[in-house]
Amino acid sequence: MELTRYGIIDNKNKREIVLLRGSGCKWKRCRFCNYHLDKSSNYAENHAVNLKALSQITGKFGKLEVINSGSFSDLDEKTIDKILNICKSKGVNTIHFESHWIDRHEALKYKALFEKELITVKIKTGVETFDYEYREKLLCKGISTEKAEEIAIFFDECCLLFGLSGQTEQSMLKDIEIGLLHFERVCINIMEENGMPIKPDFGVIKLFNEKIMPQYINNPRVDILLSNTDFGVGAKENINAK
Repeated sequence: MELTRYGIIDNKNKREIVLLRGSGCKWKRCRFCNYHLDKSSNYAENHAVNLKALSQITGKFGKLEVINSGSFSDLDEKTIDKILNICKSKGVNTIHFESHWIDRHEALKYKALFEKELITVKIKTGVETFDYEYREKLLCKGISTEKAEEIAIFFDECCLLFGLSGQTEQSMLKDIEIGLLHFERVCINIMEENGMPIKPDFGVIKLFNEKIMPQYINNPRVDILLSNTDFGVGAKENINAK
């Protein structure tokens, strides 16, 4: 399937975004996520796909977000070198990338690599919820700490996943406020059907739309993705990020 791999985010934290392809998520156990399907073990083919997306970067905002199925460290080295060179040549001074908790130490190594070239790095991770029991027993997220402040040692930004059975107005508000307390930015994703065991709860989604979204829609530190393609990349069949 041909995916849209380059987009422009022109509200709030304006930036260009690319959806790249790597070797795939090492965890692959999350019961809500099928993003790990966008992968290949052929590094040369991945690099060719990635070059096509990266060639569209203009540097117009000076900010770039790089996402892929898994962690930034799952990209091939030639692609990472190309990203670094494009940042330098196009005047990109801030790059956002993603990492799973299990790759947190690798993420910090790449952060140091880019910051050595005076490029600010913001690392995002999918927490989904700060309710440890719900996250680990139901979602199987694979984050070994219960403490948001320990997650924030490694990551600057977090993703939350709403629209799940058992979530309430109070629980979603609590997740957002914990996220804003410990992280620079919060990205809220709304669950969509994707063939995985965890299904969207449309009653919870309605509750979010009516009660919670109006409180945060204009918050400059909060991104809200009602659809997985709201950032302009991906496809309807690849739903709900890490």
